[in-house]
Amino acid sequence: MIRMENRYGTIEVSEGYFSHLIGNAVSACYGVAGMVRTGPRQGLRSVISRRSYADDGIMVRADGGKLIVDLHISVVFGMNIAAIAKSIVNKVRYTVEEATGMTVRKVNVFVDGIKPED
Repeated sequence: MIRMENRYGTIEVSEGYFSHLIGNAVSACYGVAGMVRTGPRQGLRSVISRRSYADDGIMVRADGGKLIVDLHISVVFGMNIAAIAKSIVNKVRYTVEEATGMTVRKVNVFVDGIKPED
């Protein structure tokens, strides 16, 4: 649960909501081949169930009243990685701020893999 205080009171948003919101935004960006699972929890869960989840490769945390988002992605071979990352940062920041009203301090994009074109 992400909790933030403002002048109106406390805002609580579940991590599942953020993961679903951000996962859809990132998947819609051109050149993204998919999300990459990170951490032991996501890895173990994927081995047991053999399917993908909305929060694969996404970590959201609050720091000083603002959000920090870490994304682990794979991109399509031959695409401009810098342009993809810039597009993702802009889309995630806009989507989260519009949907929740919370300020996004930073979006970190980690490219963990490259996949061939289909």
